[in-house]
Amino acid sequence: METRSGSPLFATRHRGLKAELARLGRALDSEATILVLGAPGTGKDRLARLIHSRSNRAAEPFLRVDLAAVPDDLFESELFGHEKGAFTGAVERKHGLLEGAGAGTIYLDRLDALPLRSQGKLLRILEEKEFLRVGGTRTIRLEARFVASASPDLPARVRQGDFREDLFYRVAVVTVRLPPLSERLEDLAPAARAIIRETSRRLALGDSALEALRRHDWKGNWRELENALQRAAHTVLPTSRTRIEAADLSLFSLDEPEAFLRSSARRGVTLARLQKDYIDLVVADCGGNLSEAARRLGIARKTLYERLAAR
Repeated sequence: METRSGSPLFATRHRGLKAELARLGRALDSEATILVLGAPGTGKDRLARLIHSRSNRAAEPFLRVDLAAVPDDLFESELFGHEKGAFTGAVERKHGLLEGAGAGTIYLDRLDALPLRSQGKLLRILEEKEFLRVGGTRTIRLEARFVASASPDLPARVRQGDFREDLFYRVAVVTVRLPPLSERLEDLAPAARAIIRETSRRLALGDSALEALRRHDWKGNWRELENALQRAAHTVLPTSRTRIEAADLSLFSLDEPEAFLRSSARRGVTLARLQKDYIDLVVADCGGNLSEAARRLGIARKTLYERLAAR
């Protein structure tokens, strides 16, 4: 797969990821379902869009379905649609999310958020490539190709029995694992320079900033890198300076809670924004393992999915 994607995310020097992308490239125009595994912030959504844009389906629609945002009791109605009168409150026909994909790509984001009851329904769609609207009698064929994403702990959840093994193997025909940024440090400097160029052509990274970036743990992955560099750029842009240095960067981790909170207070960060940032940090610190993150946060896994979906 050609990695010059217009994003530094996949212009990689990482040998393992290069091999994964090369293998993916050979499957771009196939019917094979693709599963992208990675921690939050590693670029799963971007890779799904890149798969679509580089495939022979690029002229067709790209449909993203956030499975964490689909209530279990409305799964069929939301995805398949329903006929008028199919149930109480169905006052008119509704087209489901899947009908809009045509011969394009259906991206099932956060597959691991799908409850067991709905997993069986999704398995039937993937196997049969057809469905009925709720209350309907006309079979609707699916011509689209499926790409799904999940956190790296999905295989462990299969072994634990809270994700269907048959669905996992049906989705993971081609599997791509996106490594965390901490394992791709050879990509850090060129990616950082590219992000700064996209923000402002007059800015550059100073040596002290590059050294600070190399020392950071990057538990928030690419999302954290982009946010840190964009904040730094907007700090420097109103001045006459043209170089971003270490002092312009706000890099914090869970090991520095006081510095994180003090910086947030100085910047006028709202409580809602602080909660989102903290959830991101905890999820990243757990390596994308949402079960462990929910345990640390003291909330149910379902509640964590809802908080992540409400962004």
